[in-house]
Amino acid sequence: MPTSSHRLWVERIQLKNFRNYADLVLSLSHEPVVLTGPNGSGKTNLLEAVSLLAPGQGLRRSPFPDLARAGGDGGWSVAAKIHTALGSIDAGTGLVASPSNTDRTGRIVRIDGVNQSGSGALADYVEMVWLTPASDGLFTGPASERRRFLDRLILCFDTAHAKLSGRYERAMQSRNRLLADGSRDHAQLEGFERIMAETGVAIAAARNEAIAALEGVIARRHARDPCSPFPWSRIALAGTLESGLATTAAVDVEDQYARALIQMRERDRAAARTLEGPHRTDLVVAHGPKDMAAKLCSTGEQKSLLLGLVLAHAELIAERQDGLAPILLLDEVTAHLDEHRRAALFAELLHLGSQAWMTGTDRAAFSALGGKATMLEVTEGGVRGR
Repeated sequence: MPTSSHRLWVERIQLKNFRNYADLVLSLSHEPVVLTGPNGSGKTNLLEAVSLLAPGQGLRRSPFPDLARAGGDGGWSVAAKIHTALGSIDAGTGLVASPSNTDRTGRIVRIDGVNQSGSGALADYVEMVWLTPASDGLFTGPASERRRFLDRLILCFDTAHAKLSGRYERAMQSRNRLLADGSRDHAQLEGFERIMAETGVAIAAARNEAIAALEGVIARRHARDPCSPFPWSRIALAGTLESGLATTAAVDVEDQYARALIQMRERDRAAARTLEGPHRTDLVVAHGPKDMAAKLCSTGEQKSLLLGLVLAHAELIAERQDGLAPILLLDEVTAHLDEHRRAALFAELLHLGSQAWMTGTDRAAFSALGGKATMLEVTEGGVRGR
């Protein structure tokens, strides 16, 4: 188990005009944090605030103006003291009140009082993995959710992955617009298609690397605990570029995809979208012990599989960070888990050494944590110790 000096954890967090919190300050230890209280009291809001201390849009992916407290001035802030591998930092993020706030308004990010160019700067300090009730449909929902799950995993390998994905998306959207406008300007279309080929193959290669690394952790977890209540899973990628890279050099896959985009122009024009590429890749997951597709498993089996994947993801990050486990945000995590699985989950979190933030309506569901977690009760707009 990591020592307190070798952990990633939030020591202090302050919210101002965030969701239903007018002004909240919490001081914490490196232990797991349990938030209990009735539905609608603000437990998930607090987890969402913590998630904004990592790169991206947060665990709900809400437009930033929507995070402002009703009745406030339209601005909000989240500030925290965080212990990281690079030492403790003061990190802050928020939105300045403005009558021109729109859904596209970006958030301000500061580290040790210095403004950053974007939330990506937080990736140098903070790793987070989260699981929400919406994640329960990961195996049965659209492929886009599984791609998002996969791409967050890749961030622990390459913090520039989000920028690469953004470059691919912008090139694809530009190509789609030209096709929709009836353009047959070969040179202009080819320019965007070459960017798509280069970035698309890089994205596919990163995904292949991440899946291979995750498979290794899953195999080690299975060897360590073959009877784990969180069963091992078989994972694979279903995508043209990802499959191509298994047998063909990257430069050749780039050329093949660029040629395919030229050949598919009329089909894509008719469909009003690009029908082939890494934006169509799917993550295929199966229940290992039962050799059954995850989407066909029961609700309880799917939850256990998902937790197994999340724990493997967290373990992989810890391996890559010299034992420094990520912060885990687990919203309503005890739902669909019996007493045995709850106790097993808590034991894994304590062994991992993560400052896991967990929510639930029933404090008794977390009794197996004993005195090894900070127990807090959330009321409307406030939090108190228990």
